[in-house]
Amino acid sequence: MRNESIFIIGASTTRFGELWNSSPRELAKEAFTNALSQSGVGVSNIEALYVGNMLGGMLGHQENIGSFYAEELSLSPVPAFRLEAACASGGVALHNAINSIKAGLYKTVAILGIEKMTDAGGDLVASALMAAGSDEERGSGITFPGLYALMAQAYMQQYKIKEEDLAEVSVKNHYHGSFNHKAQFRFQVSIADVMKSSRIADPLKLLDCSPVTDGAACLVITRDESIIPKNSVSIIASEVGTDTLALHKRSSFTSLRSAKEAAKQAYAKAGVKATDVDVAEVHDCFSIAELIALEDLEFSEVGRAAVDVKKGKFTRGKGKTIVNPSGGLKACGHPVGATGIKQAVEIYEQLMGTAGDKQSVKNAKIGLAHNVGGSGAIATVHIFKKSKMQSAKIKTKFKVQNLQYF
Repeated sequence: MRNESIFIIGASTTRFGELWNSSPRELAKEAFTNALSQSGVGVSNIEALYVGNMLGGMLGHQENIGSFYAEELSLSPVPAFRLEAACASGGVALHNAINSIKAGLYKTVAILGIEKMTDAGGDLVASALMAAGSDEERGSGITFPGLYALMAQAYMQQYKIKEEDLAEVSVKNHYHGSFNHKAQFRFQVSIADVMKSSRIADPLKLLDCSPVTDGAACLVITRDESIIPKNSVSIIASEVGTDTLALHKRSSFTSLRSAKEAAKQAYAKAGVKATDVDVAEVHDCFSIAELIALEDLEFSEVGRAAVDVKKGKFTRGKGKTIVNPSGGLKACGHPVGATGIKQAVEIYEQLMGTAGDKQSVKNAKIGLAHNVGGSGAIATVHIFKKSKMQSAKIKTKFKVQNLQYF
């Protein structure tokens, strides 16, 4: 019987950070070339390209992103698509790529997440990011730190936690990021460090917030059994949920309906429970966002996420389900269009046991990636499984050509 699973056969990220000397072309080529080399297939095997990107038009003055990167990666004339869903652009690109294979359109495709943010000024970046908000929010002058600060205030009031409890998220993720050679911030922080950092939007401080980042990540996925290695990772669920753009129109400030619905559907499709997940990458754009995610994904009981983080329930070497082993958006960085793909790459490496110094779980079997756009107007949840094909397939190696940097 033909195998209906979809497998990751190549996965790579660039270093994340303020990459002044790297152009978007170079970042894309680095991520794609390394993922393709790992996959063991050639450019001619890639039947379509999906690009997760939010800000290419506003910051890079290029709106024809799909065709742009198809040309740069020597993939033309294959179909190429740019997917935009704010900070969930990468997750949505992966979702659409998976569905195209399920529909029988293609067998093997590449998904590129890419963003170059630091070349622009801070005011321009903040304005461009706020394009993912509602008209009312933009008209009021609020930005995403302000929106998440409102969520933090509501959460703190409802569940009686303190600013120091929020800070525990940053402490954990910086600890994890200190093991990640590609992270933007490879240093640990203390509760005191977070508390004395600049106040951005009360109660959120600088070290509660993810940074502006450059970076790219790439996956090669397939259903073609002839190129799938015996030991691999399959994608067993891919779901998307949505909600209102405006925060004030929602019934709750302390939960994201989009993420809860995507998680509910993903668990059902995958046939797993939250307690089965060994490792997860969640969307910690702000410290409060991780606390909400932990509850929406059912890793913590409602109102208990801060206590669980403080106890080390999600920390490498202590917990059962390790959350954000890459350092998350907070320490690894947040190049918005690339984040969802980076999360998938991280889960792939953790399940394959190839994460190196940042390997956080031995013999992990189930992983999850949670990617959010805006203040929760859209969310994706992907579930991954360490898989073994019934019989090993011999993979043909191809030399990657015509991919020299400019």
